[in-house]
Amino acid sequence: MLEERGRVSLDGGLVAWVEAAGRSFPVRDAPLNREVAVATRGIELPHRDPADRFLAATALVYGLTLVTVDERLSSARWLPTRST
Repeated sequence: MLEERGRVSLDGGLVAWVEAAGRSFPVRDAPLNREVAVATRGIELPHRDPADRFLAATALVYGLTLVTVDERLSSARWLPTRST
């Protein structure tokens, strides 16, 4: 959605970016569960996007690094992020 809205630019488009990220970083699924939902309440971001709060909470609950090119997430010093 962010690429479609012109808010981020992904080399080669979304599918190519996701495939490249999967080759560059170990990837595993992290299901949305009750613990993640509750953790969203403690997420402080400079914007009010609830989807970003779920992404950040998921990374924190599972101890993961969030792969993103969204500067609003990657600028949060407390959130481990990587971008390709």
